[in-house]
Amino acid sequence: MTPSLRELSLPLRALFTSFLLLMGIGYLMALSYLFLVDVEPHQKMGMGLVSGIAMKYHGDASGTRLEAALRGSMAGQISDDERERIIRWIRAGAPEAGYPTIKPILDKNCVSCHSARSGLPVPLLDSLPELRKVIQIDTGPSIAQLARVSHVHLFGIGIIFLLTGIIFAMSDTPVWFRVSLLVLPYLGIVADIGSWWLTKGLPAFGIDVLIGGAIIGLSMGVQILVSLWQMWLPALRSGPVR
Repeated sequence: MTPSLRELSLPLRALFTSFLLLMGIGYLMALSYLFLVDVEPHQKMGMGLVSGIAMKYHGDASGTRLEAALRGSMAGQISDDERERIIRWIRAGAPEAGYPTIKPILDKNCVSCHSARSGLPVPLLDSLPELRKVIQIDTGPSIAQLARVSHVHLFGIGIIFLLTGIIFAMSDTPVWFRVSLLVLPYLGIVADIGSWWLTKGLPAFGIDVLIGGAIIGLSMGVQILVSLWQMWLPALRSGPVR
């Protein structure tokens, strides 16, 4: 028989609590990052949340990938004047003669991350040939990029919910509630990440990315709060339901 959370020893409760709090803080940090990188920049462009998601995965036929990044996720990394100088150069056809005036701006603001030396899976901006790859029409991330990011998220988030789910499964809540909340986040993961691929083809699926993410967040929040409640508030716990 699986032990209930209220029956755990103090060392196990301390261990599980530390893990759950760390996961909760980590998720809040992830939300903060998404807001700063995806939400706030698109708001400054006058775009709604769903429209910003659609642009991220589908692209923007009216501009290039570099321009979309400079006005969106990377807007805070460069001054307004420098951003406009780069965009004017792009819209002028990105002539090679103008590159020497653009290179110092990129070297100062971008190349520390967007170069082969960084080792990061990002577009390279440290040479004109590499730069030309991102000053084409923005069609969103490539299939290879989506596959790379998707498998990392599927494995990583799946393992996190395996661990939080093991703890939550020992709660004294009704069986139907436990089973539902153990399966629901995995459905949310599939909806969220699967919608990245759908949104690349059809921007209307951007809303499904948002719905999937909300399911993941709510599921994690409930699993953490219920587990902490039952481990540390014995006067409010009911008997186990088996």
